[in-house]
Amino acid sequence: MRTWVVLLLGGCLLPGLLTAQTSTPKKEIKDQWQSWTSMNSSFRFSEHWGFIADLHIRRTNFVADPSFYFLRGGGSYWVNDNLSFVVGYAHMWLAPSSPGATAWSDENRLYEQIAYATKVGKVNILTRLRDEHRWREIITNDKATGNYNFTNRLRYLLSVGIPVSSNQWVPQISIANEVAVQFGRPVVYNTFDQIRLFGGIRQSLGNGFALDFGYMLLYQQKTSGYQYDRNHTLRLFFYYSFDKRKGKKNTPLLFEDE
Repeated sequence: MRTWVVLLLGGCLLPGLLTAQTSTPKKEIKDQWQSWTSMNSSFRFSEHWGFIADLHIRRTNFVADPSFYFLRGGGSYWVNDNLSFVVGYAHMWLAPSSPGATAWSDENRLYEQIAYATKVGKVNILTRLRDEHRWREIITNDKATGNYNFTNRLRYLLSVGIPVSSNQWVPQISIANEVAVQFGRPVVYNTFDQIRLFGGIRQSLGNGFALDFGYMLLYQQKTSGYQYDRNHTLRLFFYYSFDKRKGKKNTPLLFEDE
């Protein structure tokens, strides 16, 4: 009797165990080397109103192949010098990632963000929450279909600037991390979208200009759920800030990205 019970349980459990073993793909990580350059600008024309605009170019295989081109603009409202809101539109031209493919895809975005900048001692801190509404073009058989997938993405950024000298021409240390999650009907296995960890330097160039330069690790989960991109990125971002208010300095943005 005991033998029959064991055989019966084994017969019930074994198919489930075999299915679990065969249906769960092994995690795959694709390492890529990239470069990322951008120009980010902020214009403030009054105590509360202004706009932002930026251009981004990211390339893969370091600089050999295109990854994307990205344009963004938005209207800004400053509650005060620390707290701001932005509402705007962005467009991305995304290069094909499959070998031999030639079709580029378009992405349209509407977004809203809230950012708060402050200081703790001499350390500059920026926190930002951005809500993006994304229409991403569907490519089938290396051809644009004219159809789009719609998703929402939430991104939270924490950026820290640490001065090492009172001399403005000595770079400060720049550290940042951003986490993104996404939602929508096409999102099945990858609610977690990506993290972006940056470490480098930030240098004032005077007259409202600045740059940061360093290494960014971008870790992104693909739609399959078991495939990941791990992008090792050399990043060079330029910043410009214009402030028309009387007696105010043109202070560049602390951090910006695609």
